[in-house]
Amino acid sequence: MMQLGFVSAILPDLSLPEVMRFAQQTGFDCVELMCWPKGKAERRYAGITHVDVANLTDADVEEIKALVAETGVSISGLGYYPNPLTPDEAEAAVYVEHIKKVIAAAPRLGVGVINTFVGRDWTKSVDDNWPRFLATWKPIIAFADDHGVKVGIENCPMSFTKDEWPGGKNLASAPAIWRRMFNDIPSKNFGLNYDPSHMILQRMDYLTPMREFKDRLHHMHAKDVRFDYDKLNEVGQFAYPNQYHTPKLPGLGDVDWGKFYSVLSEVYQGPVCIEVEDRAYEGSLELRQAALKQSGRYLRGFQP
Repeated sequence: MMQLGFVSAILPDLSLPEVMRFAQQTGFDCVELMCWPKGKAERRYAGITHVDVANLTDADVEEIKALVAETGVSISGLGYYPNPLTPDEAEAAVYVEHIKKVIAAAPRLGVGVINTFVGRDWTKSVDDNWPRFLATWKPIIAFADDHGVKVGIENCPMSFTKDEWPGGKNLASAPAIWRRMFNDIPSKNFGLNYDPSHMILQRMDYLTPMREFKDRLHHMHAKDVRFDYDKLNEVGQFAYPNQYHTPKLPGLGDVDWGKFYSVLSEVYQGPVCIEVEDRAYEGSLELRQAALKQSGRYLRGFQP
């Protein structure tokens, strides 16, 4: 069975119990809980800590499990999305260490999936990134294997603004790269946290990859995007993507959710979590909660 949930990053002002009770009250099945280290956020939607994995005590674990039992809302995955291939190797080491803490926390909480980025040095080509990718990620996936945890890599290119130009901050943005990743690190625990909106951004087919990589679909994000061709015609495809694309709630962008679910229902059973990055709904907690309610109503019409 598929489960419909949301990504907790859009509710930073709510505590974990408040997030889970909101999910219960609004009919969601699950939540992807953010596990950033406590401290300053490095970008929008980052730095949110609903589970502090660095200081997770046995008492915390029991409280979280009790909250899951009380609300009937499951944890779809633990989320942490840094750039572990950033050129600053000391900074990268901090990210890698925290990814391992997220992995180690998952089985303690009865969670089978953690979601993240593989990262990228955005000033270098894919080939030039590859040796460091392997050196970084082979040990991480071996660690995940040892803990029985799946790692879902989101397919976002992380290439939107000047500071991410030209290569973006996440290698895992396209099928050709996924094939290479999974060939070089063949563990079945290494897979995707798939979001169709990132394919729209790159003007790619978002349906066929779900069939080819069906055995690597560990988690799904439901986010939409509006591709503004009038703006693209002004600035061209080599401009920063934020100049011509806009994240939207499901149903307000260019993803055909009927076609998406038609394919998804044939290849995947698991959580689908709404990710809200629509600025039209960011003005208040009430608007962000309304965004989740609206998105849930819309997607329930497609979800089996």
